[in-house]
Amino acid sequence: MKISTVIPAYNEEKTIGDVLSVVTSYSEIDEVIVVNDGSTDNTSEAVSKYPIKLINLAENLGKGGAMKIGVDNAKGDIIVFLDADLIGFTVNHLEKMLLPVISGEAQMSIGIFSNGRLATDLAQLFSPYLSGQRVVRRQLIDGINNMELTRFGIEVALTRYARINKIPYQNVELENMSHVMKEEKLGFIKGFRYRLQMYWEILKVLPKRNSLLK
Repeated sequence: MKISTVIPAYNEEKTIGDVLSVVTSYSEIDEVIVVNDGSTDNTSEAVSKYPIKLINLAENLGKGGAMKIGVDNAKGDIIVFLDADLIGFTVNHLEKMLLPVISGEAQMSIGIFSNGRLATDLAQLFSPYLSGQRVVRRQLIDGINNMELTRFGIEVALTRYARINKIPYQNVELENMSHVMKEEKLGFIKGFRYRLQMYWEILKVLPKRNSLLK
């Protein structure tokens, strides 16, 4: 089985290098694809230092659209989705997420932060289905219709699809790991507005769940 990693990125020049350093050092990963989702910073330049495939989008499509383009260009039977702003990410975390899917125990694993930072730990404790750290068999992804329209609702769509179709998945604890919060990247006011937009896009997916399933 081939394993592809897809990383959607929007203005992540400061953090994406740390994520790519881990992924590109792990020999079990066959390819790494970064989808630069219309960034206005130097994300593209930061990514170009690593032996990966870079797809630059002229305009921002949202997380679901970027992930869909990444999947369409991936060759793997197993897709690893990672956010570009992770803190404390290690090869051990990657292996823990891959194990349930490679072993056949699950068709999807969801990485949940723990012992990282209080704010991100609590957020994922109460809403683990929002985690962007996942390992997914391609056939599960193929069951999501209009994936590119989900934007930040893509994680909800993946989890709901697995639940509705009784597809086995596992939550995997990622110790001492976190990510940069929107308020830290953009400032409190702008970051809080962006967070509200993210939650709104997630809420819009919920009543449309049947239209997202093939």
